[in-house]
Amino acid sequence: MLKFDEQKQIESVNGALALRNQINELIDGICKEGYKNICWLGIGGTYASCLQAEVHMKEKSELSFFVENAAEYLTTGNKKVGEGTIVIISSVTGTTSEIVDGVKKAQKSGARVIGFIDVATAELAKLVDYVITYPANEQLKFYMVADRFMYNAGEFPEYEDLYKELDQYLATALVEVEKEADAFGEEFANRHKDDKIHYFVGAGNQYGATYSYAMCYWEEQHWIRTKSIHSAEFFHGMLEIIDKDTPVTVFIGEDSQRSLSERVANFLPRICGKYNIIDTKKFELKGISPEYRGYISHLVMHAVTQRIDAHMEKVNCHPMEIRRYYRRLDY
Repeated sequence: MLKFDEQKQIESVNGALALRNQINELIDGICKEGYKNICWLGIGGTYASCLQAEVHMKEKSELSFFVENAAEYLTTGNKKVGEGTIVIISSVTGTTSEIVDGVKKAQKSGARVIGFIDVATAELAKLVDYVITYPANEQLKFYMVADRFMYNAGEFPEYEDLYKELDQYLATALVEVEKEADAFGEEFANRHKDDKIHYFVGAGNQYGATYSYAMCYWEEQHWIRTKSIHSAEFFHGMLEIIDKDTPVTVFIGEDSQRSLSERVANFLPRICGKYNIIDTKKFELKGISPEYRGYISHLVMHAVTQRIDAHMEKVNCHPMEIRRYYRRLDY
């Protein structure tokens, strides 16, 4: 097994969950004051996390919310963003130009901005209206915000019970997923290390995972060409370019859109000899009730893909932190 720091990862997840009191105090105050709508604003990987929050809320909430790609917002704008809008963003460095400019534009329109910024001294941390500083765990932070908004709207009665389980079991459960997925990750890396292109397919909260894993990990960090597609769209074009030698991986989660990905997974064996199915349902997740597994299946998938990344990095002798162009050239 390729070793990783189990205790560090447990502490990281538990540290993020410990932000909930701070998050709740902030969201409770906003709800008490009143707001018009919620805008999830992102670019690249943070946009993918916004998509996951969106599908999570879409299934459960009548609140007014939407997702904006920061670069599109800067060029096209969105009349929904204005007085009473709560914009939610995340940034590791606090220097991503599209996010910085997007926040300024939203604030100029009258919106207030909640920022999860990893670097407390960054310009963006000083710019947003409310800042919470803690590294990594972006998807979990976004869900905690979404869940509190929905809970305050009377739409999330399972809130207390869910987070009781997450506080007690989530961090350890995710580490166990990584340990269990390690052998698979090694086999996957050896099988696909020389792919000329690889297709990733997913739906529900797995579509954000599919989108970000293809672009932000395989393309940006492994330098392997990819395409990501929503499972609902697979049968409307993509299926025609699949043959027996086409590398395809389907991410299957446990939320309401699971059946969309199951349909793709059931079809692929008829036409493809190089497919992979990663199904979060195969992992135990000790302590997590069956009805809550769908809420966290995107986190489970991330634990699996981290093992793929670790082995891909090793087998290709390519450190994932190397970049040729990103933040090295002006563009």
